[in-house]
Amino acid sequence: MGVGKSRIGRELAQALMLHFIDLDRYIERRTGLSIPEIFRHLGERAFRRMEKEMVAELANKDFLVLALGGGSFMDPETRSRLLARGPVVALWASPETILERVARKPGQRPLLEGEEPLERIRRLLKEREPLYREAPIHVLTEGRRPKEVVEEIVQELWKYARRRA
Repeated sequence: MGVGKSRIGRELAQALMLHFIDLDRYIERRTGLSIPEIFRHLGERAFRRMEKEMVAELANKDFLVLALGGGSFMDPETRSRLLARGPVVALWASPETILERVARKPGQRPLLEGEEPLERIRRLLKEREPLYREAPIHVLTEGRRPKEVVEEIVQELWKYARRRA
């Protein structure tokens, strides 16, 4: 969360002339509930199940840039499906930058509700980093304009394609 997945994903899709789907917005449209409402009324387990089901559905689509929530990649089946399907890009930022970015939209991050959000971000990153490292492409978003990040991702996608050829 807070690394720029939605903005970067949208701009990357435009640069590559592909469709763009933000998984959280897709879930909201399909359920009629916001992500915080899903967490509040149905719980995190129900949300993770929805994520998994919808990634399985969307992973079969071509010509698509899919922005995932930070927890989606933690599910082994989802991770395996995505890594087999095509290049996965992990975006990175420091915990402090993430907190600064997510603080702009209070109430929208159920995993950060309560006290000590910076510590929660650090803990989530520490737990998730080993699995995020399985993505073949890693790009830092901190202190950079979206256009710069998109240009780097495009360069990395070309390198990925050459390695796979």
